[in-house]
Amino acid sequence: MTVLHDAYRYKATQNVAYAVAGGASAQSTAFGSQTYWIRVCAVGLESATVDGVRINVGDNPTASATSPLLALNWVEYVKCSPGQKIAVLGNNASTGVVSVTELTD
Repeated sequence: MTVLHDAYRYKATQNVAYAVAGGASAQSTAFGSQTYWIRVCAVGLESATVDGVRINVGDNPTASATSPLLALNWVEYVKCSPGQKIAVLGNNASTGVVSVTELTD
């Protein structure tokens, strides 16, 4: 079953800094008690050494080379549960920041 929304309420925003591929995965702080979706975006310039960020959402997540790829400058909406976190890790030789916005219905 596909769930589509055309409107969300913004709750809070945080930035999560990520390390280069092979580095340590970084976690966000826990999402709020009314957060059921997050909006994520990694802003940057694509190049031969920069093409995206690996992400993982869960209670105590770790991002790795096999985690889903979030392309740079692409906005992704991810279903989550209150209290969960997102983990981020660069896909190659770059560092940067992922913007994470908590959403509720």
